[in-house]
Amino acid sequence: MKVLVSDKLGSAGIKLFEKEEGIDVDVKTGLSPDELKEIIADYDALVVRSATKVTEDVLDAATNLKVIGRAGIGVDNIDVEEATKRGIIVMNTPTGNVVTTAEHAIAMMMALTRNIPQGTASMKAGRWDKKKLQGREIYNKTFGVIGFGKIGSIVANRARGLKMRVVVYDPVVTPEKIEKAGCESVTLKELYSQSDYISVHVPKSKKTLGLINKKSFEQMKEGVMLINCARGGIVDEDALYEAMKSGKVVGAALDVFTTEPPPEDLPLLQLDNLIATPHLGASTLEAQTNVAVMVARQIIAFLKTNTVENAVNTPSVSGKDLEKLNPFIFLADRMGCLQAQLISGYIREVKIEYNGNFADVDLKPVTTSFLTGLLDAISMEDVNAVNAPYLAKEDGIKVSESSSDEAMEYNHLLTMEVITEEMSSVVSGTVFGRNYPRVVKINDFRLEMKPEGYLTLIHNLNIPGEIGSIGTLLGDKSINISKMTVGQEEAGERNIVFLRTDSPLSEEILDGLRNLPMSKSVTYLEL
Repeated sequence: MKVLVSDKLGSAGIKLFEKEEGIDVDVKTGLSPDELKEIIADYDALVVRSATKVTEDVLDAATNLKVIGRAGIGVDNIDVEEATKRGIIVMNTPTGNVVTTAEHAIAMMMALTRNIPQGTASMKAGRWDKKKLQGREIYNKTFGVIGFGKIGSIVANRARGLKMRVVVYDPVVTPEKIEKAGCESVTLKELYSQSDYISVHVPKSKKTLGLINKKSFEQMKEGVMLINCARGGIVDEDALYEAMKSGKVVGAALDVFTTEPPPEDLPLLQLDNLIATPHLGASTLEAQTNVAVMVARQIIAFLKTNTVENAVNTPSVSGKDLEKLNPFIFLADRMGCLQAQLISGYIREVKIEYNGNFADVDLKPVTTSFLTGLLDAISMEDVNAVNAPYLAKEDGIKVSESSSDEAMEYNHLLTMEVITEEMSSVVSGTVFGRNYPRVVKINDFRLEMKPEGYLTLIHNLNIPGEIGSIGTLLGDKSINISKMTVGQEEAGERNIVFLRTDSPLSEEILDGLRNLPMSKSVTYLEL
């Protein structure tokens, strides 16, 4: 079996591959995309860091590839969805460099606060800018941490050791867990308004891209300092530049950029109150050794014994069962995503009920898929089929399952109840035929909903003319309705109107729907 290492990897990991009988390793770094595509078909495994981009084109050429190992946490340089379609397992090393990255964030904060890079530069230029470079104390200052995962929690702990007040925003982690760590749980708006320093520790994803933007800076405290050692693109660089020029942000420390390396004419780099490093968060000898050894051991274990560790894209289920369960796994994931957009408050409990004849198939992957869809939509961590149950447990979410052979109205019915500190929400779904997943009930409303696309749920009074007013409003805004379904509340006077539109709805349009005379509530969803 052949392993290709296409990015620089610690020598300890290379030696593990070289010592393993039956495995040949080639180290070929700096390959162009075309060069990688030309040779990738020869390999069973690929090991990367952040430089190699494993695109759909590369995967098309990787006809023998079985596993991709990322020596680090983030997998945004790998097309995980395409790898999954091809049955290629994607692994990462989520714990190998967390301490190193956390320490770098603290180092950046200290350097920023005391103008250490500027002082060094001025001294080397023959100047003595003592008055110009006056700093400030961090003692008793408020330190805001966005994302309380593996790295964010360590950063918070280090900041507390420096006698700072630490406030934390994470929409999934319970206040009890944050408070147990000696920090305060706050909303994002509260964090912005209270923090003297803000440090970002979330993965890059659709929901975190541009998380800190112009509106965010407007809500921040005057004189705030910002640190980003997470991923480029989470902070809107144009908005940060304007906030620094205006004086709202008096200093920023960036280890990551939207484009890496950033262009030489990037406006941010021209600011004296910005300090920057070239993505050094994980660049220590210890961290590089850790991730190299971890990824090598994981790849070897998979190639030799089919053991899967730290996979981000595969549930533990046999191929035969997976074929039967795939429609239900997809349905459960979409139901989880739907529930995440219907609930409010911290999740306390998840109850899952399976009805119908599932022929003794292990339904754990379906449960895991629901938890993945639920947590991925609201968590600031990378959530996948491997870590979702662990994250739920860590966040104090009680998960229970029950099953019955009784088919009831459908051959198979999945019912997922999510209980939060504020409410309870129940969603039921089924699979028609071989592969037609549908949501058939939301709380007391019956309907038939394909769980994908741009969706709007409208609760309204069951009075003639209301449906027409919805269509008229959307038509006036040039929004095409691709599907409309009307469900009725059990023993009630309200309808639920389900709309699928060809394009997303703006806040202006949603406000228009909310202001219709008979509308009681409007919930916009993207699945």
